Amino acid sequence: MSNLVTKLHEQIILAVENTLKPQKVGIAFSGGVDSSFLAKICSELGFEITLLTIGFENSHDLEFSKKIANLLKLKHLTYTIPDEQFEAVAKEIRKEIKTDNLSWNENCIAFYYVSKLAKKHGINKILTANGIDELFCGYNVYRETVDGGKEAVMSLMESKLENELKMMKAVNSVSSKFDVMILQPLLSEEFIEFAKSIPIEEKIKGKDDLVRKHIVRQLALSVGVPNDSALKRKKALQYGSLIHKNLMKLRKI
Repeated sequence: MSNLVTKLHEQIILAVENTLKPQKVGIAFSGGVDSSFLAKICSELGFEITLLTIGFENSHDLEFSKKIANLLKLKHLTYTIPDEQFEAVAKEIRKEIKTDNLSWNENCIAFYYVSKLAKKHGINKILTANGIDELFCGYNVYRETVDGGKEAVMSLMESKLENELKMMKAVNSVSSKFDVMILQPLLSEEFIEFAKSIPIEEKIKGKDDLVRKHIVRQLALSVGVPNDSALKRKKALQYGSLIHKNLMKLRKI
């Protein structure tokens, strides 16, 4: 590993260790690079891990996560969202978080089901890799911004981080109904400060960069995350689970 990748590895370990001691935890898992490297690192730290995946029947996340979990050789639980319950849950979430923000509603719905799955199996703490896309230019909008230089990218990053931190509070208000806590070690102040210091070119190469998060992918490969996961392009939770598609159907009714 390069020195910078090694430092990133060390800082992620520190962020996890500062969040909680090794114990029984769930990891919100799509099979993508972020949740996979978090699972791999937590496993090496001695956590008793259960990977948790939700989605509608035949969704990308349900299918892909099974493949990657098998390669990682980690315990994996899935939950298929019932069509007949979805409208009621979506209305309940919207009432709880009191916002029409589509992304917030979609993520809160997703974590409602992740928390429900965790509760059923006696898991009361769930780790997520939230923060990586914000800090390492994972979103497509960074491609539209990178030509504006470092100042433009950092301004976008601040906006994305502010939204993510607020959204995760809403997520926890939903998960608390199941007595489940959602933890985001990679949104700690210390890790955010470190991640901001990593040169932008280690994260995104330019406006045509469809992959992005390059240093994160290097780290993932170095700790044994399968190539199919480490090099896979981003597919956001609400899309991979088909929550966005089904929520849009409800809004058209």
